[in-house]
Amino acid sequence: MGYGTKCVQSGYVPGDGEPRQLPIIQSTTFKYDTSEHMGRLFDLEEQGYFYSRLQNPTNDIVAAKIATLEGGTAAMLTASGQAATFFAVFNVAGSGDHVISSSAIYGGSYNLFSVTMKRMGIDFTFVSPDATDEELDAAFRPNTKAVFGETIANPSLTVLDIERFAAAAHRHGVPLIIDNTFATPVNCRPFEWGADIVVHSTTKYMDGHGSTVGGAVVDAGQFDWMAHRDKFPGLTTPDESYHGVVYAQKFGKEGAFITKATAQLMRDFGSIQAPQNAFLLNLGLESLHVRVQRHCENAMAVAEHLSHHPKIEKVNYCGLPGDKYHALAEKYLPNGSCGVVSFEVRGGRTAAERFMRELKVAFIETHVADAHTCCLHPASTTHRQMSDDELLAAGVSPGLVRYSCGLEDAEDLIADLDAALGKI
Repeated sequence: MGYGTKCVQSGYVPGDGEPRQLPIIQSTTFKYDTSEHMGRLFDLEEQGYFYSRLQNPTNDIVAAKIATLEGGTAAMLTASGQAATFFAVFNVAGSGDHVISSSAIYGGSYNLFSVTMKRMGIDFTFVSPDATDEELDAAFRPNTKAVFGETIANPSLTVLDIERFAAAAHRHGVPLIIDNTFATPVNCRPFEWGADIVVHSTTKYMDGHGSTVGGAVVDAGQFDWMAHRDKFPGLTTPDESYHGVVYAQKFGKEGAFITKATAQLMRDFGSIQAPQNAFLLNLGLESLHVRVQRHCENAMAVAEHLSHHPKIEKVNYCGLPGDKYHALAEKYLPNGSCGVVSFEVRGGRTAAERFMRELKVAFIETHVADAHTCCLHPASTTHRQMSDDELLAAGVSPGLVRYSCGLEDAEDLIADLDAALGKI
């Protein structure tokens, strides 16, 4: 199938006389005829459902669609993108372990790593997305369990050299986890460049309408956990909470990671996506391939216009030929990157805040990547917990504005930008 056909039709295929739309299984529990049958589910001997805190049929159908779009072998939905990031990392790293992350990541992810997961005993080293191979290799430790990065960083819009980061991770026997939220699988499929796990905030382009919060974790099914069994005992040694099952042996490379994340983490943390939200997410996925193209067209028009504006210090958009990451975008994102443009307003924080107050078409909101154009000032919102040095490392200057182009007419967006800049 072509990619557009996969967006519309993969995941749920109704049979004769069955509902045309994906059914919403709005049930917390499932009935069985015998305790023995349910016992086999608890022992992971059979596939099935017994409690929606772990799995739900509606969710699994939508997760299967996302796995198809990314080219993975298994996937799961979570209650938010933040939960997806946490599950992906915590599934392989625990107290006493170490993880390497690009410093240019979403502020919420940075806070999750540097504060919350640090309190759980996991140490993180943040490296520049532009780090050399030598600098990358130097960051690894004997207890390193994963490398994390974003295809297109939020909000600095740096483009990660996925193939090079994957090679470094694999040299040291650990997986590369990529947040592919901004690019979406329409514009980049990190598994094709060596990534092992992909996470998404489905709240963004996948939903596309600001209607539901959610996340997803997808496994490429390529990382050989048993070849590195000493590093990943959670996957390669018996899990006594499930009668000694060894996930990597029983479910293989294709299913071990997601099965463990579901059976252990979703069981204990309960960050399940509501079936109603999964239904809404599926509606968004059906038009993803069409919407992403329009988002990118609008963003390119805005970026080109602002790059010549006298009141703009700098524009970050990898689609521009002069952008620092244009060559990487040509490699990884040849059909377009995303609908988000970031730019520095001359005059710093004060000028940026005044500019945003004057916008009429774009909304100021803590969101990005949906049908409505929206913007925010990262230094005083999503990244306000960072120090000045940490902000600079993440590519966030005091005057930086993150501007997410929606599906409106590009001419209206540009006119609104010009009018607001004229008030500074």
